[in-house]
Parts: sequence; structure tokens; C-alpha cells
Amino acid sequence: MTRFWGRAWRLQLVAGLGIALALPALALTAESAKGLATETTLAAYTRDLNGSTQATLSISVLGTDGQPASGAVVIEDQGKPLEGVALNAAGQATAVLTLLPGNHSLTASYGGDAAHQPSDSQAAPVTAVTGTTPDFSVSVAPATISLTQGQSGTVIASITPINAASLTAPMFVTLSCSGLPDQASCTFTPENLEILPGTTTVVSSSMLLTTVAGSSARVVPVQPVNGAPIAWAILLPGALGLAGLAFGARRRTWLNRLALLALVGFVAVLGTTACSPLYNYHNHGPPHNLPTPVGSYTLDINAQSSNGITATTHDATMVLTVQ
Repeated sequence: MTRFWGRAWRLQLVAGLGIALALPALALTAESAKGLATETTLAAYTRDLNGSTQATLSISVLGTDGQPASGAVVIEDQGKPLEGVALNAAGQATAVLTLLPGNHSLTASYGGDAAHQPSDSQAAPVTAVTGTTPDFSVSVAPATISLTQGQSGTVIASITPINAASLTAPMFVTLSCSGLPDQASCTFTPENLEILPGTTTVVSSSMLLTTVAGSSARVVPVQPVNGAPIAWAILLPGALGLAGLAFGARRRTWLNRLALLALVGFVAVLGTTACSPLYNYHNHGPPHNLPTPVGSYTLDINAQSSNGITATTHDATMVLTVQ
């Protein structure tokens, strides 16, 4: 009996050791299945710029293995999205913001990727000065958007007045975007926004992002049944030109002129037929559609206002992912 209980105790000990050794491996497997945990850090540096506060943010995202993560980061102020930036190969990004007067709490929110889990940075408190110069700030929501080729999406660009009480006339802000990939476009509705004197109301514009799906189809137009007129239009001036050159050897002035006239006619016919891009389009159809390239792109949303003497420009960035 003692031998039996001793053997059972040893079996339990071996089983316990096996479980203890297996748990870390199972935990590592589970973590690998859902991606590595990440750590997002944010550092904010501020400076005064023409009576307003400009903040430069440095962001870094690393996995638990110490390797940089990839993807996009959204900058938020007390939970409100301001803009999005894409991480570089080192897992880092930089953002520049114009802040409204008052206190702010800025955070960087990493959305994760196929190999990494999302994470948020600690809040960075920032105090922006209060000035008297009329100004504005720009933000976008959502700060990241993912579209498949051929799909469209909408982003809201918001303009927030700063010191609008100092305005003596309405301020007009014009919106535009840059950094788009090939075969993609953006359209603002409206393109121009108005800030009234003394207002604190946010004004917004809807930005439509459009991508293009690839297509191998090619439209083939109906070919003409009788191609004889085109053939004669090419051969007749050519034959006249050759004849003129032959007789021109006898130094007859009128034949030289005839040869020159035939040559000009021949070149003109070639320009309006088979050697012309328009001819090729009408007889062979347009080429197939090129798709918007797959990848992640950082778009710059530019907001500009001018009083006729000086221009005020602010930017916000966002990340477009084309799948």
C-alpha cells in the first residue's frame, strides 16, 4: 500500500511539472495567435507661433520583443480624434498640431496590425496660450480609413475658430488634400468654409475619398466594313509623291512643287489616320483601367486662409489604407 501511494505521488509530481512547463508555452502560443502586445509612448514639445501654441509630438510603438510595430497611430485630445500618422520602419512617427487656447490631454492610440495588438500611450498634458490674433485649427475624423480598390469613403474635416472675436470681417478657409496615390481623388463639400466674427462654432466639410478598381476589359469598337477609302487616302498621296520625286529629277519646277504638295498631303493623312492617338482610340478602344495601388498612404489635409496680405495655413494628416 505504501508503495502504491508513493508511486501515485510521483505520478502527480511528474504531471504537475509537465503542466507547469506547458503553461508558458501555451501562453506564448496564445499571444502569438492574437499578436504581440505593444507599448506606445508619446512625447509632446510646444512652442509659441504667432500668438498660438504649436505642439510637436514624437510617437514610438514597440512590441514586447523590442521590435518596431507597423501601422497607423491616431492622435486624440481627451478622446477626440485630431489626426492620424503612419509609423515608419523604426515604429516611429511625428505629428505637428496647432492647439486651441486652454488645457489639453494628448494621447496616441495605436490600432495594431496582423502581428501586433493595439495599445494607448499615457496622456501628455499640454497648456496652450491665449492670444488675440484670429486663427483656426483643423482636425479630421476618422483619422484612419481603409478602402478596397474601387471603394469610396467619407472623412469629416473640421475647422475650429481661434480668437474669432478679433475678426473684423468673415474669414474664409479653403481646403485641399495632397499625398494621394495614383488613381485616387478627394473632393471637399464645401471646399470653402466661413468663420464669422466672434463665433466659436466648429465648421465642417465632408471629404470624399475615391479609389479605382482594376479592370482587364477593353472596349472594342465596331470596325468599318469597307476600308478602301482609308487605303486610298494613304496610297494616293504617296503615289503622287513618288511620281513627283521621279519627274523632279528633270528639274521641272512645277513637278517639284507637285511633289512637295503630295508629301505634305501624305503627312497630313498619316496624322489623321493610323498614326494618330485619336484614330487608335476610335478603332481600338480605350485601354483597361489601372487600379489604385495597394498600400498605406499619409494624406495631408491643408486648410488655408488669406486676408489679402498674409496667408494662414494649417495641416492635419490622416492615413489611407488601400486593400
